Amino acid sequence: MIDLAVIQRVQAALAERKHADPNSSYVAGLYAKGTDAICKKIAEEAAETIMAAKDGDRLHLVWEVTDLWFHSMILLSQFGLSVEDVVSELRRREGISGIDEKNSRSAG
Repeated sequence: MIDLAVIQRVQAALAERKHADPNSSYVAGLYAKGTDAICKKIAEEAAETIMAAKDGDRLHLVWEVTDLWFHSMILLSQFGLSVEDVVSELRRREGISGIDEKNSRSAG
C-alpha cells in the first residue's frame, strides 16, 4: 500500500520552503527562479528517467522517478495545486478507456 503520509510530509515541506530564503534551501531557490527553472528541472529528470529505463537499471530508475515526482510536486505547489488534485483526476479517469478519456479532452 502507498504511504500517503510520506507524500503529505513532503508536500508540507515544499509548502514551507515556498516562503523560505532561497539561499537556505534548494527548493526555495528553485521557487525563486520561477516556473521556467522548475520546468527545466522536470525535463532533465524526465530525460534521466528515460535513460535509466533504457539502461535497464531498476534501482537507478527508482531514483530518477523519485526525482521526477519530487520536482513535479514542486511545480504543482508553484501553481497552488497538490498531490490531492492529481489523485482526484486519477479517480475521475479510473475505469475510463484511455482513448475515450483523451477524446473527451480534445472535444472540450
